[in-house]
Amino acid sequence: MPKIGSWRDFPPGIKNHLVGRMLVREITEVELTQLRLWVESNPELPTGDWYKDFGSFKICGRGPLPKTFLLRGQPATGEPL
Repeated sequence: MPKIGSWRDFPPGIKNHLVGRMLVREITEVELTQLRLWVESNPELPTGDWYKDFGSFKICGRGPLPKTFLLRGQPATGEPL
C-alpha cells in the first residue's frame, strides 16, 4: 500500500490547489496540526481514491497524493481512512 507523499514531492499544481482550498475552507491552525500529526504518522493509503475525515474538514486523495479539502457535510468518495 502507498504512503502519503511528502509536501516537497507534490506537483506544483497540487500544492497550489491544496493551499487555495485550505484558505477558502478556512482551515484553522489547530486543524492543520491534526492534519500534520496524521501525515507524520505515515499512514498507509489505498491505491485508489480515499478520504480522511477530521470532523470539521476532510482531505481527499488518490494513492500517495492528497487532492483537495472538503467542508464538513460535503460528501467524499473513496475509501474512508
